[in-house]
Amino acid sequence: MSDFRIDKITNRDGSTGTQICGVTTFTGTSGMQLPVGPTEYRGGRGRGLFSGGYQTGAGDKNFIDMIEIATVGNATDFGDLTTGRRGTGGVTASSTRSVMIGGRDSPVNECVIDYVTFSSNGGASAFGELAGGVSNSGQCSSATRGICYSGARSNPSPATSRQISFITFASTGDASDFGEATSALITCGGAQSPTRGLFAGGYNPTELKSIDYVTIASLGNGQHFGELTQTKRRVSGSSSSTRAIWAGGNRYPSAPAGVNEIEYSTIATFGNAIDFGDLSSTNAGAPAACASETRSVIHRAFADSSPTNVLEYVTISTTGNAVDFGDLTNATEWGKGGSSDCHGGLG
Repeated sequence: MSDFRIDKITNRDGSTGTQICGVTTFTGTSGMQLPVGPTEYRGGRGRGLFSGGYQTGAGDKNFIDMIEIATVGNATDFGDLTTGRRGTGGVTASSTRSVMIGGRDSPVNECVIDYVTFSSNGGASAFGELAGGVSNSGQCSSATRGICYSGARSNPSPATSRQISFITFASTGDASDFGEATSALITCGGAQSPTRGLFAGGYNPTELKSIDYVTIASLGNGQHFGELTQTKRRVSGSSSSTRAIWAGGNRYPSAPAGVNEIEYSTIATFGNAIDFGDLSSTNAGAPAACASETRSVIHRAFADSSPTNVLEYVTISTTGNAVDFGDLTNATEWGKGGSSDCHGGLG
């Protein structure tokens, strides 16, 4: 017990208190309790990241952009992934780490899993691997686990798979088996509460409108939750702890290929999605999104047939059309993955 210390502390306003094992509590007029420990372990800071992407004629990119979700404004450069790849389907995240599982570095479905620490700008570090590689999966997170749902798996000839994999945020290492999806599909959107992960839309071999779910803390197979209002693939998913937001997506061979609909699901109750509002462009294909408890920020990846850097947002607890947030650093990429340190899965 030699490390157990109790010290008397005096605040500037004259209040006194005690410090026990480094945690300070004041009993005077300030009532202050000071946080301790590294900054990255003091909880969510409201940061959102948009990772990777594809640039026509230049291939898959490793860029990471950062926003402050509570404000409006343009993104800034955060750092780089370990390899260039598009992250359609999302990126998993705890309150301290953003972890990208696989991704498409055409023609390869990547095995790599890498991570960044939200509180520290900089390049990604190796986390582990997913055997055989994966791209275009649905991804969601709780505070402790990241889930990779279905997707295109294996190389060199990718095939859709029902496999569900997971990683544990607190430790680095390879992905492990979780269970099986209700069907083999690609390009579904992912959202979460602290207990439940939802996956909406997708493709195999036609576009889907099904919504599946898993219980994140326990291993097991995906189950049916409800349906979107229409079939679509590449829908972006984000959420508070109670409501999932499904924004944009693609429908082929309709023209334009993208859709502007925003829908929502109440995560605690089974049922079909409900209309929320619209994005500003009728062609909002291949979007990405991240969220806090109050706001979802969406990269509206296309306007007509050209990629765009436009960011829009909605207030999750209400309904209505998206409004302008700002811009990403580059206007020529699509297929990004979105994550945040304050999403609905963190409780």
